[in-house]
Amino acid sequence: MNAGQKLLGGIILGVAAGVAIAVFLNSEKGKKILSDVTDAAGEAGENLKNKFSDYENEVKDLLKKGKAFIDDLENKAKNFAG
Repeated sequence: MNAGQKLLGGIILGVAAGVAIAVFLNSEKGKKILSDVTDAAGEAGENLKNKFSDYENEVKDLLKKGKAFIDDLENKAKNFAG
């Protein structure tokens, strides 16, 4: 089999696979699966956004506590030195 035949065979297989996928996705079962995948992706995105928001709030809280701790140390150092 020469290179031209391999290329033609690959193109034919690619077209056949594309047609099969298109036919499947246009069937009722394919539409249902596509809908389920779309819903799952939406839920995953929403969950990720919520987790990021929780993480952001935890980091902000930790920064506030760290700043308060450093302010307290500065006051203690001033009182000790002064």
